[in-house]
Amino acid sequence: MPELPEVETVVRGLRTPLIGHKVESMWYDWANTIHSPHPAEFAARIAGQTFRAVNRRAKYILCELDVDTLIIHLKMTGRLYVVPDDALSDADPWVHFRLQLDQGHQLRFSDARKFGKVYLTDDVNKITSKLGPEPLEDDFTVDVLRERLAGRQKTIKALLLDQTFIAGVGNIYADEALHRAGIHPLRGAHTLTGEEVARLHATIRAALSAGIDYEGATLNWYRKPDGTSGESQKHFYAYGREGQPCTTCGHPIEKIRVAQRGTHFCPVCQPLSSNQSLR
Repeated sequence: MPELPEVETVVRGLRTPLIGHKVESMWYDWANTIHSPHPAEFAARIAGQTFRAVNRRAKYILCELDVDTLIIHLKMTGRLYVVPDDALSDADPWVHFRLQLDQGHQLRFSDARKFGKVYLTDDVNKITSKLGPEPLEDDFTVDVLRERLAGRQKTIKALLLDQTFIAGVGNIYADEALHRAGIHPLRGAHTLTGEEVARLHATIRAALSAGIDYEGATLNWYRKPDGTSGESQKHFYAYGREGQPCTTCGHPIEKIRVAQRGTHFCPVCQPLSSNQSLR
């Protein structure tokens, strides 16, 4: 599933082709894509509204319109792109939601697995109120992370995946941040020392920033709005590198399951003692 860097890259790629353009009509062929409101109301409300800004909250894409906000969650296989009406794309066979724009262009939402969702709302908070802090914002400080970790009886990997704890981090960048910080993914969150919390704070931000710099990780379905791939996967320290040598110590990267997710780490650089694990 696209994480914060991938979604941020999509947002940046949509701003130029979307902002200032008016919605003329809506088309869909899979009702479950439209979370709310009812498709008929959705179509009636969005027609005539103009895109004013495109931003992000966690893994949600927020398209500010004249009155409402169009919210899109890509889920596992979602792709968004703006093209001329007659343009053909390799992602077109899986388009299940489309907005007809002025000047002969369309915003297409391709989603092979059909898990993606679109929302139209006049109150973004209704959708995003339970999300945790944005890890790249200035107000996400070491003290904030320390306070949120205090007393938490979960493994640190599971906690990083919890979108109510911190917004936008998923399986890839949790592994990358923990590896950079030298923290085993099975560590109990409450066992982290003050120094480790500070280190983890820095590496969460570093891993996510690197992901944005390399325009996301193209491992499966993710593509930028122009159809090209991201490069982040070429620069991973741990994720997807099972059996390959750790770039720090040379020991093979190992893979286990934590919180039902494949988890990559170096047992030498990320040691675990018996009193630090929840297992």
